[in-house]
Amino acid sequence: MGIRVRIRPESSPFRGARAAAFGLALAALLPGCARQPKPPAEKTYALRGEVVSVDAAHRLLTVRHEAISGFMPAMTMDFPVSRGDAALARPGERIRAVLVVDAAGAGRLEEVWPDDSPSRVAIDNGAFALRQDTHDRGGGAYREVGENIPDFALYDQTGAVVQSGRFRGKQVMLNFIYTRCPIANMCPLSTAKMMATQKLARDSGIRNLELVTITLDPAHDTPGVLREYAELRGIDTSNFTFLTGPEGAIRDLLLQFGVIAEFQDGVLKHTLATLLIDEKGRITARADGSVWEPQDFVSKMHRR
Repeated sequence: MGIRVRIRPESSPFRGARAAAFGLALAALLPGCARQPKPPAEKTYALRGEVVSVDAAHRLLTVRHEAISGFMPAMTMDFPVSRGDAALARPGERIRAVLVVDAAGAGRLEEVWPDDSPSRVAIDNGAFALRQDTHDRGGGAYREVGENIPDFALYDQTGAVVQSGRFRGKQVMLNFIYTRCPIANMCPLSTAKMMATQKLARDSGIRNLELVTITLDPAHDTPGVLREYAELRGIDTSNFTFLTGPEGAIRDLLLQFGVIAEFQDGVLKHTLATLLIDEKGRITARADGSVWEPQDFVSKMHRR
């Protein structure tokens, strides 16, 4: 279920030297993070239900879940979850998740997502509109500097739905990473530079800046995973948002922003891009890869 973005020559949004450069960049990438398969003895089941209570200290959710076909009837049970998922969960909210059962019969929840109807509708409608926009743009899907960014709707690291319109009136610095990336000069460096830019911009008197990071790996990077990623790094999320959502929507955003990400033999290989977007949603600057300096972006920002 990984992201697979294949760009055929006849419909490629990259032209001339840019196409060649991106192809070479992808081919030259060191091995990325391999998908970690479940141990053979573990079994997985789709689970939907309602959170009854949360024990954040012990990372436990009590969930009243629906019947799981071929495994168990509807019941209320305690499930271990990650620290990020425990921090986000609220009694009364509906969730969907993957129940992982080990050889001893112990279960835990992974890939926990909000499942309330309003959020689901907003996310699905956003994904459909983005898919239609990408389709309509065809070979011109890639957005050059000077063009506006597409509309989208994704979940942030708190589990809330974020519409792209929320950032209008703000300057936005946007990039793509995935939380399991082990290559020091790729995603980890890109995140560190975003953090440095955040501080430098603040010190320079820039008050209308929003930083946005979109995951390359939504199958793994749920809202809870993104929250934990930010907390472990001490990231100030007052104006720094991490986004995730349906794989189709992420795939369309990658295509429109000119980022290549592809699982090859279970390993995610990808390029990087960092963009500066003005208050009207127009792309004003772009840097490919992680070889850019925070000062270069801050110097292009409007001070207010």
